[in-house]
This record gives sequence, structure tokens and C-alpha cells, in this order.
Amino acid sequence: MAKHLSNLQIDSARLWGAIHDTAQFGATPKGGVRRLTLGAEDKRVRDWFRAACEAAGCEVHIDALGTMYAIRRGRDMTKAPIGLGSHLDTQPTGGKYDGILGTLAALEVVRTLNDAGIETDAPLCVINWTNEEGSRFAPAMMASAAYAGDYTTADILGRTDAEGISVGQALDAIGYRGTEPVGQIKLGSFVELHIEQGPILEAEGKTIGVVDHGQGIIWYDGKITGFASHAGATPMPLRRDALATLSEVVLAVETIAREHGPNAVGTVGEAVIDNPSRNVIPGDIAFTMEFRSPDGGTLDALDRALRPAIAEIAARRKVAIDLDMIWRKEPTHFDPRMIAAVQSASDALGYSSRRITSGAGHDACNMATVMPTAMIFVPCKDGISHNEIEDATQADCTAGANVLLHTVLSLAGVAG
Repeated sequence: MAKHLSNLQIDSARLWGAIHDTAQFGATPKGGVRRLTLGAEDKRVRDWFRAACEAAGCEVHIDALGTMYAIRRGRDMTKAPIGLGSHLDTQPTGGKYDGILGTLAALEVVRTLNDAGIETDAPLCVINWTNEEGSRFAPAMMASAAYAGDYTTADILGRTDAEGISVGQALDAIGYRGTEPVGQIKLGSFVELHIEQGPILEAEGKTIGVVDHGQGIIWYDGKITGFASHAGATPMPLRRDALATLSEVVLAVETIAREHGPNAVGTVGEAVIDNPSRNVIPGDIAFTMEFRSPDGGTLDALDRALRPAIAEIAARRKVAIDLDMIWRKEPTHFDPRMIAAVQSASDALGYSSRRITSGAGHDACNMATVMPTAMIFVPCKDGISHNEIEDATQADCTAGANVLLHTVLSLAGVAG
């Protein structure tokens, strides 16, 4: 890379300002962000993002699932664009950095190149993927999964939230159902910057995580059917208590994950009692659970161990437990050439780094199945994410954006 380019840096204050400007869309009293996908706050941040991309000279395209693609032209428009970005939706109690950092850093890359008058050989494509979080609609990362061919557009448009509103209806409500088919914009590669969402980088004093793998994930929807009866008049031996059953299921999931450790985790994340009352034994409960591991064989073993454990609990407690695997994502292995590009950019900029496995799922994990893909991690305070107190430093966010910038320059090439 030419010497003048090797010294190129993003505008740290501008990136930091954009992160905090967008945090107002869905701001919570505790300093976090609640911006559920395809809701009113998501529309506000999308409108902001679209205007910012157009002001930066990009042409914004929107596909049938609402994913936004901002194209910065390159010298050779016959070349497939280099994709960079992440997402703008959050968890119900989300923070300012999860997803947003990667999307706004991608915008900052474009702004920095504009300021420096640099034209890349290949075009760039800044992306905001729809519904990465999966907190309103399942599955998570659904738009990138559809782009990768894992789901049809019709399937995703028909998915509904807890109120019965479909993805299609929600897109129409905020005006973001685009006319372009999913996958029409063909990317040459994809790079995603993200906070780590774990404690490793901070604990080791590293600035950059060069992601080489991503964990596989299995999601389940479950239902326990017991029998609702009077809490005072029903003797303990005669109860068919759905909540007591769930407590055993939770402990079984924890035990199975521990037994298959250290590279396995299991979580029951949601539970809803049907018609709850303080003096009624819970009769029916819906719940969600998941397993994760970077090894596909371990995922298989976790699922095999879960089935008999659930059956034994159900039989002993005289209830029915229905468990439906609704989604499985195999472990991700990122492209060696892309990993090397991230590592080279980090080294050239003088940042401390380490190779790292992503514990969370990301849109990049879907993209890795269809094109060369890489991820860049930066630390977050105490490894906390999906929480309003999620935090990261301006210096680390800047470092990650600089690595993104130089990774993209190495992939896109510089005209002339």
C-alpha cells in the first residue's frame, strides 16, 4: 500500500458523534437503546442512516426484506462491491455499540475516503441488515440468511412477532419493504466490525480481535403442558406443575452444556406462563432455549443428550414437553485470505491483536457460507453486551474502524 494511504485514519470524533447521535433513537433511561427491528425507532434510525449515506455520495438500495445497501462507486463498476457493515436494530435492553458500531464505522470509511479524495478500484457497499438480533422476529440474522439462500423471501416475510404482526406488515408500516429482490446486489466479499460481546480482549489487554471462527447455534421453541389447579387445595404429589418442570429443564440444559464443555453453552432465555395467577399452579408454559458450540459434532452431542433428559423429566412429572428445533446454524470458518487481510491491517497500524472465536452469531456468519468473509472485534467493558450498560471506549472503536478501513482498501484496491 502506498505510503500516503498507510497513514490514513478515520475521523474518530465524527464516528463517536454518529454513535451517540443514533443512540437517541430508542434511548432508554438507563443509557441504553431499545430499537426493535421494524418498529418506529428503527424507522427513525434508518431514515437517518439513509440520509447520511446519500450525503456521502452513496446510492441507497433497499431489498424486499428491508436490508439497506449504500453503494459507493468504484473505478471499475464491473467488479463486485466489497460489502462492509452490520445492523442497527437492538435487543429490548440493548446498548449503543452492538451492531451499530459496525454499520457506522462502515459509513465512516466512506466519509474518510471522500475526504481524502480516494477512489477505490472496486465499489464499496455499506450494509444495514434487517433483524440481526431476532428479538422481535425469529430467526435472528434472518435477512442475511435469506441473502445466503437459507430461507426464501416469502418465508421470512410471513414470520410473525408475539402480537401476530408479520415481517411483511412491519416493513410496510415503516415504509421499508424495498422493490429489489434479495440477493440482487452481488458482493465480492464482506467485512464486519463488531464489539466482542465477551471478556477476552479486555482481559488480555488486546485492541483487535481477528475472528477466525464463529460458534454454531441451535434454537428451540418449547412448550410444557401440565395442569392448572388450585395452589392451596392440590396436594404436592398430585401436581402437574409446568413451572416446576421448567426449572428442571433449565438445570438439565445447564448440566448438559457443562458436561460438553469447555466449548459449549446452553441457555433458556424466555418463559411465558399461560394465564398466570399467584394462587394457581402453572398449567402451560412456552419457553425458548439454545445451545452453542464452535464444533458441529458437539452441537450434535448436545442435542442427543437433551432429548432423553427432557423425556425423563416429562414422564416423571406427568406432563407433556414439546420441543421444536426451529433453527440450526453450523459453526463458521472465516476465509483465510480475509483473516490475513485483517491481521495485516492491524499489524500495520500497530495495534495489539489476537485470533478469536465469536461466541455470538453475526450476519458475517451467514455471509461466510457464500463469499469470502471476515470479522474484526474490539473490546467492550467487562465483556457485557445485550444490556443497557454495554460500553466501549472511543479509542477502541476508532482502532476497529481504522482496521476496517485498511482491510477494505486492501480488498478493493486503489485506482491509479
